[in-house]
Amino acid sequence: MFQNPDDNTLARILKSAKTIAIVGLSDRSNRPSYQVAHYLKQQGYNIIPVNPNATEVLGVPAVASLSNLPQPVDIIDVFRNSDALPDVVEESLTVSAPVIWAQLGVYNEAAAELAQKHNKTLIMDLCIKIEHARLIGN
Repeated sequence: MFQNPDDNTLARILKSAKTIAIVGLSDRSNRPSYQVAHYLKQQGYNIIPVNPNATEVLGVPAVASLSNLPQPVDIIDVFRNSDALPDVVEESLTVSAPVIWAQLGVYNEAAAELAQKHNKTLIMDLCIKIEHARLIGN
């Protein structure tokens, strides 16, 4: 049965990360993905929007897919439904990101098995904004 990393590990991941690719980041300010990305940017992270339907979000050029990332990332933050998570994990295998973070409500055992098989750290059903505020604060 899948278990998320403990709080110490989550805090270490958040403190060491510099660049976060956000899969499914909307360019609409009323969407949770936009609000989370805005928070992460305010906290000093470099964000890279990953959305084939957006040209830029929060002043940052968007890319269509993980394979189009312009630089290595530390975390892939996922705003897609649970059924899409295995495909995102599969695509993440082509990039160097060691951590895949699936937002609240996003959980998939097959994705967890795939991530574990390829030594990727997977965090599911947790909001990166909430966890950052709780573990790191301002």
